[in-house]
Amino acid sequence: MAFVVIATWKARPGEEQRIKEIIATMTPLSRAEPGNLHYQAQVSTQDPRTFLLYEQYVDAGAYDTHKATAHFHEHVVGHAVPFLESREVATYETI
Repeated sequence: MAFVVIATWKARPGEEQRIKEIIATMTPLSRAEPGNLHYQAQVSTQDPRTFLLYEQYVDAGAYDTHKATAHFHEHVVGHAVPFLESREVATYETI
């Protein structure tokens, strides 16, 4: 069963493009991880500051590995988080 992550990011006003670029950088890097099954980002049609990241991993350990990668720390922690108004992460297991 897959381990699913739903992350909702809300960019600070005026930072939407920066966040889009960070997501565009992270997408192929995350998809290339051995434990990644799916990684797709969306932007809200009602609020261009709100992004939804849908991720699937083989298990919770693969998600932990994702969060420990250099690219996660550089791009998400270092470049995205300072420009987010909010960031929520929920995890699920497929049934």
